[in-house]
Amino acid sequence: MAETKKIAVIAGDGIGPEVVAEAEKVLQKVGEVFGYSFETEHALFGGIAIDEKGTPLPAETLEVCKRADAVLLGAVGGPKWDNNSKELRPETGLLGIRKELGLFSNLRPAVVFDCLKDASTLKPEVLEGTDLMVVRELTGGIYFGEKFRRETEYGEEAVDTCAYNVTEVERIARQAFDIAMKRRKKLASVDKANVLETSRLWRETVIRVSADYPEVELEHVLVDNCAMQLLRRPSSFDVIVTENMFGDILSDEAAMLTGSIGMLASASLGEGSYGLYEPVHGSAPDIAGQGLANPIATILSTALMLRISFGYGEAADAIERAVAEVLDAGHRTSDIAAGRVEALSTKQMGELILKAIRK
Repeated sequence: MAETKKIAVIAGDGIGPEVVAEAEKVLQKVGEVFGYSFETEHALFGGIAIDEKGTPLPAETLEVCKRADAVLLGAVGGPKWDNNSKELRPETGLLGIRKELGLFSNLRPAVVFDCLKDASTLKPEVLEGTDLMVVRELTGGIYFGEKFRRETEYGEEAVDTCAYNVTEVERIARQAFDIAMKRRKKLASVDKANVLETSRLWRETVIRVSADYPEVELEHVLVDNCAMQLLRRPSSFDVIVTENMFGDILSDEAAMLTGSIGMLASASLGEGSYGLYEPVHGSAPDIAGQGLANPIATILSTALMLRISFGYGEAADAIERAVAEVLDAGHRTSDIAAGRVEALSTKQMGELILKAIRK
């Protein structure tokens, strides 16, 4: 029996508990098939933590996460908390947990399944061969800079400060180059160096780091051009690395290439093997509790966790094969059914994937 891996499980809000439940079943099945041992510990986070504990990130939740080898997160947030003060918003908890756990990068793979090309709003011939990874810096930039308001002769003025230092840029650049080395050895560094001083520092640092990776083909792409090219020629991208706000926007755009945001996994990483894994989609409160949510993104996030944090590549491959097998057989949840086939419930899709997991 392999060493027991400890996983902090945070179901969160909305559809989070439903999709996480299916991912936990996958973990159990993988343990049985491959002889792995997992120990899970649940904790409150986000909106439900605000309601029950008075804060989006309770101290006990942080302790559960720090005791674990990795974190599996469902989804957080919802309109119920939209008008709360800043410190009582679920999103504040997300920023806080990333900082407290030292998670400085977010990886979002965007792979177009052949059987789902028709689900995308782009033409199938444009999507052909799309398989890219967005690497987003998570703890710097305008989201973490100084924020304040002041009175001026023109009325109240709001200021958000964007700042990056060389260390922050270098560590995310090296991670992106390392990922590119394991893929097709192409890296697009996205910035706004024609306007922003932070982007000029970003570009200078990426160029310097690139000297250590001569096998990787590096290109610099302005963020507005990248947004266009993701729609025009998505298959030309391999790995994209960019700063926090640009990455927030571009990764959601890349997600929609696949036809549904319910299909995409993500990993937030720090130094070493520790990571937080979550689906790209939100909490979808409009369908919560109805069994309509697509669990695939959370299940694929579990596969990412097995591969990146635990080094269980064989098990991750088995999960990804199972998902592809179920989709190839024509099974769909409502978000990808497009009215052409009967939509499965969250549990039904999870059960089919479970049955397809094998060595």
